[in-house]
Amino acid sequence: MRISHVVWDWNGTLLDDNTAVLAAVNAVCVEFGRADLTWPEWQAVYARPMRVSYEQILQRALDDEEWARVDKLYHERYDALLHTCGLAAGVPDELRLWGESGRTQSLLSMWFHARLTPTIDQFGLTQYFSRVDGLVGDVGGGSKAESLIRHLEAQNLDPADVVLIGDVVDDANAAQAAGTQCILVTTGAMTRAALETTALPVTNSVTEALRLIES
Repeated sequence: MRISHVVWDWNGTLLDDNTAVLAAVNAVCVEFGRADLTWPEWQAVYARPMRVSYEQILQRALDDEEWARVDKLYHERYDALLHTCGLAAGVPDELRLWGESGRTQSLLSMWFHARLTPTIDQFGLTQYFSRVDGLVGDVGGGSKAESLIRHLEAQNLDPADVVLIGDVVDDANAAQAAGTQCILVTTGAMTRAALETTALPVTNSVTEALRLIES
C-alpha cells in the first residue's frame, strides 16, 4: 500500500469498549421489554444505519421519536460506563511509532464530537492526530461516508494516500465512497465473517493492521 496517512476509527478500533456497548444496548432492551442480548447476538444484528439493528432486536419499526429515545437511552448508559473502558492492544505505542515514521494520522468517529474530544484527551492521544472529528448532530447511528469525505477535504488529503482502519462494514463502505483504502480489525462490533464479505484485508489488531501497511 502507498500510504502516508491513516484515518482511525475510535469505538471498537482504538477504544476497547465492547463491554460498555453491550451494557448500553441491553439498557435499551430493558426499557422496551426485550430480554438481554449476548455479545454474539448483538454482532449478528449490527448494521448501519443503527436504527435497523434495533428494529431487528425489538422486532418492530421505530418512528423518529422512538429512535431518538433509543439513542438517548443507549448513550446515557454508555457514558456512565465510559470510565471502565481502556485502549485497544497496541495503543498508544503504535500511534506514537507511526507518527515517528514521519507519516500522519487523524481520527474520525460517529460518536458525538463533544464527548469524543475530551475522552481522547484524557487518554493522552490528542497529540498524535492532525485532526479529530466526531458527530456534530444530536442523534447518531448514521453512515460514515459523507463524514469521511469532509474529513479528508478539510486536511487536503489525497484519498489515494489514505487508509481508513475500522471495525465495521460501514467503514469499508465509507472508504469506498471516499476513494481511500481500508483495513478492518476484528476487535469491535462485527464478526470476522461479516467483515470478510467486504473482500478487504481483515486483521486481529491495530498492530497487525499497521504491519500490513508497512509490509
